[in-house]
Amino acid sequence: MANRDIRRIINSKQDSLESTGNLSISSMSDGQVSIGKSTNELLSIRKKKYGRIYKSYMSSSGNQVVDKNLTVSGNLNVKGHIVGNTFKIIPHNMQSDINTNETFLPWFGIKQASDLTGVSSSFLAPYSMTLNKIMFRAPTISTNSTADLAIKLYKMDDEDAVVDIVARATHQDELVANTFFVVNRSDFDAHPKFEIGDNCGISIEAVSDYGSTINWKITSVWEVEIVL
Repeated sequence: MANRDIRRIINSKQDSLESTGNLSISSMSDGQVSIGKSTNELLSIRKKKYGRIYKSYMSSSGNQVVDKNLTVSGNLNVKGHIVGNTFKIIPHNMQSDINTNETFLPWFGIKQASDLTGVSSSFLAPYSMTLNKIMFRAPTISTNSTADLAIKLYKMDDEDAVVDIVARATHQDELVANTFFVVNRSDFDAHPKFEIGDNCGISIEAVSDYGSTINWKITSVWEVEIVL
């Protein structure tokens, strides 16, 4: 091979893939690979194939961005902190004959209370948290299993002087022994959310006496907005 051909090969390079303007399905031809930056996005490399755009962001800082869901088949090893919206599960199990009195559920305990001043009946919210659902199971129901059960969310101000109802819902179906039922976020008449620093509580109240002491199995699921 002639020296000039060798020099030509060494000095040759691929044409630049960089594009200007927003890259979209309409602006790219099938099979095209381009590097560009759309409005309010990071630099990315894109390929159009079979009428779709395949995109991977490029980073100069080491931070990575995923537009939608991230699926990890192996282990997720995090050296820093996991922040953002996550789900937390809290037990409210108790043994009580609630009669027709309003009863405040314990948080992580077994002792219910008649108001938010009880040791385990109130919870100081560390972050903004929204009730996703609350689940109940009553192992024994002796009478009036058709009585409605009201569920209320309360918060108390810093001076413990005023207690406000945040949201309420009513379970109107028959309570069946050893069968759980669920009250979902959408069942409440207002957004069931507590803010950082709220002294919060959950109460239940039956229209008619269920007849005896019940070992209530109760679990709530919360969407928590964790911030550093």
